[in-house]
Amino acid sequence: MTVNQNPEQIARDTIDRKLIESGFAVQDRKHIDFKESTGIAVREYPTDAMLADYVLFMDRVSVGIIEAV
Repeated sequence: MTVNQNPEQIARDTIDRKLIESGFAVQDRKHIDFKESTGIAVREYPTDAMLADYVLFMDRVSVGIIEAV
């Protein structure tokens, strides 16, 4: 964690850490590499309804969405 982070940044750092601990590779949507891992968590992923904070993929199939609050 970096000093002087706002609450959203702190939440994202926590979520990233927990996803990595759970075996997901956390990636930005502009740099998705499905070969890195079976489980990929993509930040700021566009959906039909909104820009999701994270979309979780297993074997290239979307299996969940995480909204940081």
